[in-house]
Amino acid sequence: MKDLSKPNPWIYWTDFLVTILTGHAAFHVMLELERLTGWSGVPLWTARLGLFALVAVLYMRGVMFIHELVHLPKEGFRGFRFAWNLLCGIPFLVPSFLYYPHVDHHRRKHYGTDRDGEYLELSHRPPSHSILFILAAWLVPLAAFIRFAILTPISWFFPQVQQWVEKHASSMVVDIFYTRGDFGPKARRIMRIQEVLCFLWCIVLVARAPVMSGQLIDGFLIHAYFLSVTLITINNVRTLGAHRWMGDGRELTFEEQLLDSVNYPYRPWFTELWGPVGTRYHAIHHLFPSIPYHNLGKAHRRLMEGLPPDSIYRDTIRVSLTGAIYELLKRSAENTRRKRREQAAVGKQQNATAA
Repeated sequence: MKDLSKPNPWIYWTDFLVTILTGHAAFHVMLELERLTGWSGVPLWTARLGLFALVAVLYMRGVMFIHELVHLPKEGFRGFRFAWNLLCGIPFLVPSFLYYPHVDHHRRKHYGTDRDGEYLELSHRPPSHSILFILAAWLVPLAAFIRFAILTPISWFFPQVQQWVEKHASSMVVDIFYTRGDFGPKARRIMRIQEVLCFLWCIVLVARAPVMSGQLIDGFLIHAYFLSVTLITINNVRTLGAHRWMGDGRELTFEEQLLDSVNYPYRPWFTELWGPVGTRYHAIHHLFPSIPYHNLGKAHRRLMEGLPPDSIYRDTIRVSLTGAIYELLKRSAENTRRKRREQAAVGKQQNATAA
């Protein structure tokens, strides 16, 4: 695998720029479609829905480059990191500093424990927790706006608020109770710069509607909100299928971590839409985090050709995302029923002892 670990800057730059610039262009065409075409009624809304779906796919791919930023070499990609934040991270209120804690997800002794902000024991919780995780997408855009438009300027004047925001409101994670660690003075400086830019962008979002249209909320903000909810929903569904979530809070062995992760190598014409930029190869990514996204498919094929038939790596493969999520919900329902039976049995035993 060693020859596959070097990222190709041309692929990164071309893929990202074509994706995000086409997405921005399609978004503005969607907003101006009625004026540009003169259409109305069913044709207009049909075209808008088609453009909405296209923009969602493009923006999903553009945003997911944040995952690559964590794993790219520190040297040689500074310009790419700047471009990603300028064209995607800041406008979408997901600056790259939010994803620094992702490194904890790849630490062997952290994975699946309370030090891993990207993990929950979903197989050992009621299915409703997984459903609520998806539905939370409706609140995340508002939470992001509050984080940068309100909490950020307050934290400039109150050190205690700043400390709380840094620890509890500065991470893109699954576990809302995760506490962010200290990533050093350089990371803190980057955080401060990106916070200021996000705050200024929030001011633009608030002021643009009254200035441009004389309304408090216009079509731009409405479309932006529903696009945000769509992207977060897709990502949350993808996240549910990225693992089996078998951990119970204890430290897992390397083999257990591998078997807890999932690959979706089939039907790339579809899986690449919801799992772009290598995220559909989550198991092999945990095996070789340094392999760039554009080489993960090749790495997977090499492993499938070279590993013996009884290799546990083959157990990481799934064909259907919905099938994997169904397995999760079924497993969590069975575990929940089992726990209730055990609790009921313990309760009966205690009552019998007391009697």
